Amino acid sequence: MRKISKCLPVLLVVLLSAAGSYAQDRAQMIVTPAWLAEHFKDPNLVLLHVGEKGEFEKGHIPGAQSVAFSADISTPYEKGKLSLELLPAEQLKANFERLGISDDSRIVVYYGKDWVTPSTRVIFTLTYFGLGDRTSLLDGGMPAWVAAGHETTTDVKAAALGKLTPHPHPEIVADAEWVSAHLHQPSVGIIDSRDADAFAGTDPQWIATPTIYVRGNIPGAQSIPSESFITDKNQLKDRAAIEDLFKAAGVKPGMQVVTYCWVGQRATLAWFLARSMGYDARLYDGSWQGWSGLRKDLPIEKSPAEKQGH
Repeated sequence: MRKISKCLPVLLVVLLSAAGSYAQDRAQMIVTPAWLAEHFKDPNLVLLHVGEKGEFEKGHIPGAQSVAFSADISTPYEKGKLSLELLPAEQLKANFERLGISDDSRIVVYYGKDWVTPSTRVIFTLTYFGLGDRTSLLDGGMPAWVAAGHETTTDVKAAALGKLTPHPHPEIVADAEWVSAHLHQPSVGIIDSRDADAFAGTDPQWIATPTIYVRGNIPGAQSIPSESFITDKNQLKDRAAIEDLFKAAGVKPGMQVVTYCWVGQRATLAWFLARSMGYDARLYDGSWQGWSGLRKDLPIEKSPAEKQGH
């Protein structure tokens, strides 16, 4: 099952959007197995495997380091607090250096099987830390690498300790106050990355436990479920198809894109792809948990199902 629910020395070109933040060129943000094979022996290449530990141990791309999703890049779960929040910069520095990342590293993130949005969450975290201009996603992950005839291994070798200088980019993160201040602005497109049933208010969990799950969305948000961006083979759809998805959601050239989901994972795929299309994009990291769960003072737009009286 696709894991989406619970969104070298090559310098990457930086494209400045109308709002002033950078967005990389799609061809350099997203690499193919053929590209990776060509650069496989580059001395500053760092491969990060995103997936379950047992999956990594059964086989991974040679030289890859396994990212412990809940420890290396995010805060631990605590009841009554936001989930999946960014770690402090010094903690991220130590974790990334342990994975072998240095200031001159060329980083490729890939999913071992189907953890697409956890992989883009890793990329979001690297970008926040200042490494986005040299970080790429391997399209199709390890399955595409294997399908192309390339080798995998069960050997695990600790990375040489890296040396990093933090350069945080807080402008890629939006908090509840920022989102609240930009509701219904024609220059801002808010994208809800939860599945279609969640956006419509027909999710069985909401219906069964209405005191836990608040039905609705951020006012003015448009729905693009994370699955919409991905083919049946867990590869990203082509540029034209992704452009059409954003266009159908009312996103126009020059607009700023803000994405959210349940806790800030699924939405990183829309954030990543919006950047690849040249948009100035932010992630509302608190997402629906923060907007409707931990806060009671923020406006909620009723879901389509509630508007129809269901």
